Amino acid sequence: MGELEDGNIAASVSVWRDGRSLFGWAAGTRSDGGAVNSDTPFVIASVSKLVTALTVARLAQLDELSTTDRVPWDEMRVAHHPGWDDVTVRELLAHTSGLPVNRKTWLDDPGSCRIPLEAALAEPPTAERGTWRYSNGNFCALGLLVEAASGQTIDRAAGELVFEPSGVTGPYLATEGLHPTSVAYSRGVTRLERLGGAGLWIASTDDVAAMLTTVTETDREVLEWPGIIVDQYGWGHTGTIDGAKACAWVLDEGATVIVAIVSGQRPSTGGAICDLVVPALAIDLGVWAGEPLRNPV
Repeated sequence: MGELEDGNIAASVSVWRDGRSLFGWAAGTRSDGGAVNSDTPFVIASVSKLVTALTVARLAQLDELSTTDRVPWDEMRVAHHPGWDDVTVRELLAHTSGLPVNRKTWLDDPGSCRIPLEAALAEPPTAERGTWRYSNGNFCALGLLVEAASGQTIDRAAGELVFEPSGVTGPYLATEGLHPTSVAYSRGVTRLERLGGAGLWIASTDDVAAMLTTVTETDREVLEWPGIIVDQYGWGHTGTIDGAKACAWVLDEGATVIVAIVSGQRPSTGGAICDLVVPALAIDLGVWAGEPLRNPV
């Protein structure tokens, strides 16, 4: 695990199998100086999208929304060009809605992700609508949809529908400010507010692993490619922002989950973390099938 520890503030890895913790490793110190363990919260970057997507899945099962429905922009109180009126929830989940990428727009500036979202929606969908183009704006919009459909804030909705069924109580939003028992984030968590449902969560590797062990076949009808990344071992999501990298992967036909997070810059991407931990676990499980071939990348 030295490749995750070296040069970083902290690192953590959790492996869960059949709904129970199988292995946990951590290094580094929390903001209050205490030792990090696998239940210490980190900035999880775009692994937050798994939380948002799973919350959407659970709302769909309660008939509070349908992924085939048009996005209810007016109910969400989101100003938009009429060209967005027939965009569906499924298109947001799949990153095929035609939202522009504009990655720099979704960090640092103060205020809700609603601000850059409405700026993007002032123009009709791009000509690339229907083609996968990864944009944080899609999951910003899904976070706002969760709030409109549930009548709750995104953290309360996810807590009730996703984390409580998993026996998890630790995750929280960066808008609360960094808790002392969490791992420090070098850029400061204030900048994450701009991401909304695309990247606002702070959680431990155990939290994310426990969440993923509860994913059902019905959930997977919503958590599907290309919004969810796949490879020959399974499925999951990566997270990459300046100062935090994460990998959350489900293998072995859903029986095994591995989550790895660093607070720091090494390796350079969440995908690179997956490249380290997924093959190692695949070898241990006896399912080695070569280096991961993720799609989309």
